[in-house]
Amino acid sequence: MATLLYRLGRTAFQRRWLMVLLWAVLLGAVGAGAAKAPAASDDGTSFMPGIEAQKAFDLIAERFPGSSEDGANARIVFVAHDGEKVTASGNRAAIDAFAKEAADAPQVSSAVNPFTAKAVSKDGSTAYATVNYKVGAADLTDADKAALEKTIEQVHDSGLTVEVGGTALAEQPAAGGSSEVIGVALAAVVLLITFGSLAAAGLPLLTAVIGVGVSMAAIMALAGPLGLSMTTGTLASMLGLAVGIDYALFVVSRYREERANGHEPREAAGLAVGTAGSAVVFAGLTVVIALAGLSVIGVPMLTKMGLCAAGAVAIAVVIALTLVPALLGMWPNATLSRAARRRGRWNTPVDNGGSRWARFVLRRPVAVMVGCVVGLGALALPAVHLEMGMPGAESKPVSSTERRAYDALADGFGAGFNGPLTVVADVKGAHDPKAVVARITKEITDTEGVVSVSAPQFNQAGDAALFSAVPATGPNDEKTKDVVRTIRAERAGLERETGATFEVTGATAMNIDVAQALQDALVPYLVVIVGLALILLLVVFRSVLVPVKAAFGFLLSVLAALGSVVAVFQWGWGAGLLGVEQAGPIMSLMPIFLVGIVFGLAMDYEVFLVSRMREAYVHGDRAPQAVVTGFRHSARVVAAAAVIMIAVFSGFVGADESMIKTIGFGLAVAVLFDAFVVRMALVPAVLALLGDKAWWLPKWLDRLLPRVDVEGTGLTTAAARSTGAVDSEPLPQASTRV
Repeated sequence: MATLLYRLGRTAFQRRWLMVLLWAVLLGAVGAGAAKAPAASDDGTSFMPGIEAQKAFDLIAERFPGSSEDGANARIVFVAHDGEKVTASGNRAAIDAFAKEAADAPQVSSAVNPFTAKAVSKDGSTAYATVNYKVGAADLTDADKAALEKTIEQVHDSGLTVEVGGTALAEQPAAGGSSEVIGVALAAVVLLITFGSLAAAGLPLLTAVIGVGVSMAAIMALAGPLGLSMTTGTLASMLGLAVGIDYALFVVSRYREERANGHEPREAAGLAVGTAGSAVVFAGLTVVIALAGLSVIGVPMLTKMGLCAAGAVAIAVVIALTLVPALLGMWPNATLSRAARRRGRWNTPVDNGGSRWARFVLRRPVAVMVGCVVGLGALALPAVHLEMGMPGAESKPVSSTERRAYDALADGFGAGFNGPLTVVADVKGAHDPKAVVARITKEITDTEGVVSVSAPQFNQAGDAALFSAVPATGPNDEKTKDVVRTIRAERAGLERETGATFEVTGATAMNIDVAQALQDALVPYLVVIVGLALILLLVVFRSVLVPVKAAFGFLLSVLAALGSVVAVFQWGWGAGLLGVEQAGPIMSLMPIFLVGIVFGLAMDYEVFLVSRMREAYVHGDRAPQAVVTGFRHSARVVAAAAVIMIAVFSGFVGADESMIKTIGFGLAVAVLFDAFVVRMALVPAVLALLGDKAWWLPKWLDRLLPRVDVEGTGLTTAAARSTGAVDSEPLPQASTRV
């Protein structure tokens, strides 16, 4: 692999204009495809096949055709001023006029008058009207929205307080806004400090932006046929930008090192791609596998997000191997620091901050290891109390009309009104369907925690009935979950007595089922990821204990990050600093995302840092000195890469969408813990305690495992012999390249 990448790097350097042209053509082609592609539409796939709430939705779609349309909707909430009622003549006239005018608007399929639908609170202070559209929210024009806003404003002018929920006027979530730009700017500053050269700092940013542009344009071009959305591509842009900068950073850093050792530019580019590029390929492969592995969870949206992000990472890897050396060929000396260009040739210093830190850890490995484990363990404790759900309007800031509409409905109709349960009864085999449905509704009405049940509606065939049950508590309350479990527990007895059955769905029931299914899938997925890490690192480092240590460190960092997410977003500790006004359950997809993505990123740093230690060890360094040598060469670049990734992920904390905000925070703290606590402190401490045993591998296993030279040690040695710049001691047979 190293030889192939070495030739690729030299070819890209030599034919730099052709390589740049090819990437420019590719970017233009996918950009044109994205511009001409139709807007994404819902492909109709189930959110999570197999769970009861989804089965109920499917049954409703089958027995009640047209009842589960995906058109946009708006719930208009009217609140009378203190001491007044919405039923007063003036207020009622304004609401009646609203319902009539809203129903006549283009694209509106229905506008339900609250007085005819009995959608008025008992005290008369609150009422709501529902406006349904023929098209989805994304297909509503500005004129459609303006017509509704004008009608709402007329009611507001009459003296009523009006708030709007639903999807019709909801703002589309922004990925990160200005805070994302700040994150990229901070990454540029870190690169400039690390390299001391504007060209070297700008090159990783440029190639990362190109990579994100190609991947996002491809996602937009394929959005229609594959049912993708901008939310689907958010993870791709986040990871594509972060790893794109990091992978280019490692190649540029190795290029500068090879130039320092006296190699001419084209040779240095070839060696950089053959050595650091090999590590980039393996590190990128781990991220791709972790993201593609999300498809085994069984959530179509999660599968799409994982595969899109995996594609973005793969593009970042290819760019690091081709476009980066091509751009180095255009400015072969500009990427060197000013001091290096002035001296013409320089060597890696014998001592630097990385080696000094490694010696500090080696002098007190037990204290450092215990401190890391205890500290991360304490941060992980809140994860024991993880509650998963799907935050809705209640998690939005109080400044938003969606949140105020949610609160007004809760005040007027009760906390459970915002999370009604939808019940569909299948009475196809019953002798008296109406009597059976009446029995079911009575049982549910008598269930503790249910405050009201609507009148059942039969389908045309008369073999199914649909009604709703309003719980006494809010959608994310534990008591609401108990109500759902109790209702479902009553089903078996009713089915035996009547021969009919029913299923519970709705947004609240769906959230409960999804959260439980993902919680059940988390541990098996974690086992698969950790097992994969052990196998991959066993092949790379040809050691039994190094992979075990890496997997243990990964578990510590991901659990500490998950604990931090629980403390901030579920318990509300410091939530105001991040713009989180309402703490609540953690998004159901978050733990799975965190495990998969952090696995890939953790293996990135493990490969780049420990591979240099192994290279020094097989050259003859004693185990402790190999740790110092590895840190001297890699610590600064790994630290810079981690700071850049933290900055990029932190930029997404400024997103309006709760899901994006939570993912950005979780990934930022996970990288912080994994890079600076686990890889920079725990890893050298454990290696110091293990000594030579860290690199032990049974002979029988050594014969079975394929030999992979991830750092291209054979190439480096051959180049060193040709220049005489570094030690040309041959490598042991265990490091032979394939």
